Amino acid sequence: MLKKPKIFLESHNIRNPNSGFGQFNYHLIKAINDLAPTNLEITIHAKATAKLRKDFNNGIKFRNYFQITRYPFFRIRKKYDLWHCMNQNTKIEPASDLPYLLTVHDVNFLEEYSFDMNHERNVRFQAKLDRSIAITYISNYAKASTHQFFKVPDVPEYVIYNGNPINSIELPEDHKPKIITKKPYLFSIGEFTKRKNFHSLVKVLQFLPDHDLILSGKNETEYAKNVLIPTIEELNLENRVHITGKISDIDKHYYLNNCTAFVFPSLREGFGIPPIEAMRFGKPVFLSNNTSLPEIGGEHAFYWDHHDPKYMAQIITEGLRTYNANKEALSKQYIAHAKSFKWSEAAKKYIDVYNTLI
Repeated sequence: MLKKPKIFLESHNIRNPNSGFGQFNYHLIKAINDLAPTNLEITIHAKATAKLRKDFNNGIKFRNYFQITRYPFFRIRKKYDLWHCMNQNTKIEPASDLPYLLTVHDVNFLEEYSFDMNHERNVRFQAKLDRSIAITYISNYAKASTHQFFKVPDVPEYVIYNGNPINSIELPEDHKPKIITKKPYLFSIGEFTKRKNFHSLVKVLQFLPDHDLILSGKNETEYAKNVLIPTIEELNLENRVHITGKISDIDKHYYLNNCTAFVFPSLREGFGIPPIEAMRFGKPVFLSNNTSLPEIGGEHAFYWDHHDPKYMAQIITEGLRTYNANKEALSKQYIAHAKSFKWSEAAKKYIDVYNTLI
């Protein structure tokens, strides 16, 4: 009997379920597990695997993650037929020169750290590109920006969109999060960083007196402390901006289901899952007109070309007027668009890539 090709998924970021990398790793591997490819032996690299072993139970193998494997002397020496680096920022690498597939989510680290190509992070990313026998990107924007700033080897390249994590909506009628508002509200979610640009939404509230704002996500950050909170206090909006911190999926479903609109003024996104999650609830979505967001939102979102608060409020007001004039039909279109992003389809495409490369 022929041995099955061994595929190693470097997925240790799966342990961070609230991060973009963690979400990507979990949902893609879960979809691969559900497809249960019988011609491949798949091993995932993860920490605290008890729950994962219950979720990924269709023959997937596990290798425990240890931080020490980031260092060259302690790198993983086992031979695999294909090593899939699922996070372009990881320091985990194989000890030998294995066939190497790299997934690129974005190159936002250039703006966040340095455009100096000699910077450690940029050197590490270029080395990942150089050793790759193929590259996958989560959006055309991610591909284009990688080519813009780095030397991409002449290898096969694939654009494979992420899926929408929200397949079905199960929201008990009596469920309410701890933090709610009686007023209509705009909703956004993400880690509180400069890139997410949440303080622009606070300024918008000055011109939308009938709405509150609910912000969810990791909020114990320097940006929250030094930019967002001072903006709220300066504009005396403490009673209209509600910060929840990290939330459960059921709370997120509540906020998405009951918001007037989802607002996402992000400055840089490699893909941007929250907008399509909001569309799954049939909600109007307002996005920055930059990076991957127009690619993901398509004709089904409203866009800001810049972040002047009065202008942003005007786009929201006009967009809601358009939405409310044809609410039922537009909601159906939004839901259909959101459902078109499927992790099962993404998993099939990644498996096709694995089979092609081995």
